[in-house]
Amino acid sequence: MQFKGRTVAAFIALTMAVTVLATLTLSDQWVALGSGKPAAGAAAEGTGQSGLTAGEAGKLGAVMNLIEQKYFRDVDRSKVVDGALTGMMEALGDPYSVYMEKTSAQHFSESIEGSFTGIGAEVALQDGKVTVVSPIKGSPAEKAGVLAKDVLISVDGESLEGVALSDAVAKIRGPKGTKVKLVIARAGVSTPVHLVLVRDDIDYETVYANLLEDGIGVIEIRQFSLNTGERFLEELAALEKKGMKGLVIDVRNNPGGVLPVVVSIAQPFVPKGKPIVMVEDRTGEREKTLSKGTGKDYPVAVLMNKGSASASEVLAGALKEAGGAVLVGETSFGKGTVQVSYDKATGDGSLVKMTIAKWLTPDGNWVHEKGLKPDVESLPPDYYTVARLSKAKTLVPDTIGEDNRSLQIMLAALGYKIDRKDGYYSAKTAEAVKQFQKQAQLSVTGDVDKTTAEKIEEALIALVRNEQNDTQLKKAIEVVTQKAAK
Repeated sequence: MQFKGRTVAAFIALTMAVTVLATLTLSDQWVALGSGKPAAGAAAEGTGQSGLTAGEAGKLGAVMNLIEQKYFRDVDRSKVVDGALTGMMEALGDPYSVYMEKTSAQHFSESIEGSFTGIGAEVALQDGKVTVVSPIKGSPAEKAGVLAKDVLISVDGESLEGVALSDAVAKIRGPKGTKVKLVIARAGVSTPVHLVLVRDDIDYETVYANLLEDGIGVIEIRQFSLNTGERFLEELAALEKKGMKGLVIDVRNNPGGVLPVVVSIAQPFVPKGKPIVMVEDRTGEREKTLSKGTGKDYPVAVLMNKGSASASEVLAGALKEAGGAVLVGETSFGKGTVQVSYDKATGDGSLVKMTIAKWLTPDGNWVHEKGLKPDVESLPPDYYTVARLSKAKTLVPDTIGEDNRSLQIMLAALGYKIDRKDGYYSAKTAEAVKQFQKQAQLSVTGDVDKTTAEKIEEALIALVRNEQNDTQLKKAIEVVTQKAAK
């Protein structure tokens, strides 16, 4: 199976363009799901007042006056104001509500348009920690092995503890071609993961499609950018014209995107009059977005993983509950809120992205912090998510460590006999290393120096890139094939 641009593992992608990317967002020129109220008006509902009271404004002005007159150094007034606005949004305790100064706002707009510069992943502040929502497919982040739920501890040696999200993003950004060193905390790994990424431009296609020989179509959606809906419908029509018998929609590691776009993609699969998504405001009032589509007479599966977030979950929930699709893969990320970006309210090019509602599936389920569970579970092999070797020192027998564990998982994946995967560098592990070194025409020592480590990783990447080894995709295709045959 060959799919244009397909990358199937955290091990082999391209570039983490870190931006505070909205996973389910509306721009302030749109009305939230046709409610009849401008987004700005909806956000102000129920406050009982407009803006700051005289006392509040006076308090802020007094603090600014003290800073300018008494602080022991000169200050950049704009930075102080930006800091105050950042603090207001952080006080909400919502990782998806943020203030962005002019430069960050520009990067955000680029991300929605599908063009990035950086390392390629969505990040959010969760429990005060900079957490990866999803590495973007085809990005340096994915290539380096960044995973959903990873917590960024430091960037280029600078701790991110207590750092505002916008400041963390600024530290990760940088010119194309420059390197950034990340230290990551990962669940299930006892020691921090050290990664070095090369920043790059990311201007990529968001939709990839292919028709297999047995008539099963596969459409991969990497993100819901502004042009994704149009591109998806083009590819869908092309596959149907070729006589497609069933469809797999792959949203693995898709962090989300623009809500009207995902609605347009879901429309053809949901019969007319059925809900695609519901939005619940602060008062508990719900509004349904009803489909104008016809539904499909062929089976559909949505393939997802723990990096499938928000708009991806909207699509999966709509197609399962209202379109009869089967969910395959892993439990999704679990982001059930809607954000609106206000890029005109501040008047200086800065932007406020704020959560204004919950979104619910057609049956009224809220997936927030729970995710959608698959109907057919398919977990990736352990070598898909294994941490890369640090290469900081040579690995030798009779030692214990996370690098040794990663080494054992990699060697086993490559077909070498391993007696354990617990991180103890056993004699059997050393023998497997020797066999690999002999086949790779390296010095046969049984120790893993930098050269051997790089060769092992190269071999693993080649294994992962062979899509015959993509067990999750194969399972989704199998499910659709079986249903199409009935």
